[in-house]
Amino acid sequence: MGFFDNILLGFQVVLDPNNLLFCVIGVLVGTLVGVLPGIGPIGAMGLLLPITFKITPTSSIIMLTGIFYGAMYGGSTTSILVNIPGEAASVVTCLDGYQMARQGRAGPALGIAAWGSFIGGSLSVIGLMFVANPLAKAALSFGPPEYFALMCAGLVILTYLAQHSILKALMMALVGLLIGNVGLDMITGLPRFTFGINELTDGVGIIPVVMGLFGISEVLDNLEQNLENREIFETRIRNLWPSLKDWLEAKWAIVRGTLIGFFLGVLPGGGAILASFVSYAVEKKVSKHPERFGKGAIEGIAGPETANNSATGGGLIPLLSLGIPCNAIFAMLFSALIIHGIQPGPLLIRNHPDIFWGLVASMYLGNVLLLVLNLPLIGIWVQVLKVPYRILFPLILLFCLIGAYSVNNSTVDVLLMILFGAVGYLMRKLGYEGAPLILAFVLGPMFELALRQSLLMSKGSFMIFITRPISGIALGVTFVLLISNILPSIKKRRQEYTEFKE
Repeated sequence: MGFFDNILLGFQVVLDPNNLLFCVIGVLVGTLVGVLPGIGPIGAMGLLLPITFKITPTSSIIMLTGIFYGAMYGGSTTSILVNIPGEAASVVTCLDGYQMARQGRAGPALGIAAWGSFIGGSLSVIGLMFVANPLAKAALSFGPPEYFALMCAGLVILTYLAQHSILKALMMALVGLLIGNVGLDMITGLPRFTFGINELTDGVGIIPVVMGLFGISEVLDNLEQNLENREIFETRIRNLWPSLKDWLEAKWAIVRGTLIGFFLGVLPGGGAILASFVSYAVEKKVSKHPERFGKGAIEGIAGPETANNSATGGGLIPLLSLGIPCNAIFAMLFSALIIHGIQPGPLLIRNHPDIFWGLVASMYLGNVLLLVLNLPLIGIWVQVLKVPYRILFPLILLFCLIGAYSVNNSTVDVLLMILFGAVGYLMRKLGYEGAPLILAFVLGPMFELALRQSLLMSKGSFMIFITRPISGIALGVTFVLLISNILPSIKKRRQEYTEFKE
């Protein structure tokens, strides 16, 4: 099939009434999740993942992806009007968005955020179309050693880009690999780490882990922050269409944000959060008036909001072409496809063109829907923000309990979710991040399989990872990153210990 035939196939798939319905549901739920502080896109995807068991793989991936980029849109509303980011990628939008609202310019701030998100999201989908297919064809020549090395590099880069301690992120990745190995050994068929619990012979489910680490722990953490007292800046929202001056000031920020978001989205560990921070830093650096940032600079909204949506399309490239999720959110999409018996990777585009091109077309349509729906519905989202958190958090807990139990009708899954919720809460308090754990947990079985297949190919020799060019280069990069991060941390700890003794 030709390129335009594939695009036509994609729109035929997404315009199917069922797929269209789940596209609308995904973007609306995503926007709602972005508006409401306290759960985030990965928590919402975890809550709705059990629902996807009853629908087609195409509908499920369209809905879950819609939640992701819909949350990128919705997060700006909370940041601008309440000065509380609805999700992590909108943190930097608070800096200038809330100041613009206080100056009576909430309308242009919300408008440029929506348009920047639309432009960045749409252009990243075009990049996805042109890059994913050639990369998938090149990846067909990859063997187990290459996949093992790439997954090593991905996990280390994710810890390298950790927001807190790199050593803690690396520890969480190792814990995730350990949890991913619970269940039956894939070669010997013997149970591992099950502690005699029959329900664990199939392994630990992704849903209890995600709901616990990101749903339950988020609720517990927010209960301490007294979100009941959040104040919505009362102002009449008008002039949602940015003026010509606003467009002139924001145009290059949108262009740079699109490029930054797309390329950082492709990197393992990159994604929307890093893209928004880097975009803000770049805009402040290149600005002729950096002193305006933090006081209501429209570029400080346009750049990050464009970048976090552009990162969505970029992040889908390694997931769909190589079968390697670049962060925890894409690990959820990876799990959704695996649950439906579809292996992401080089053969996905060839064997399941309806899923790939249907997803691409749904993102075109979803971005248009978000632009059309978000601006007129801003008044409704403002009212949603006033819902008391004491009503929201019991509902979130209820959905978590129902979702965890409904997958296998197992109380063990509910107990696992509660356990991981408590662990996730303690991790937040102690500065440990959940994203490396989730990504390593999802990649764990693939990681082990690639390692053991490689050793079988080489009759037990580890030289196979060095003698093959791609795996050798990837492992070399991995080693350099590990050393460059661990040595400074060790040196700093030794200095602190020496100062303490003195």
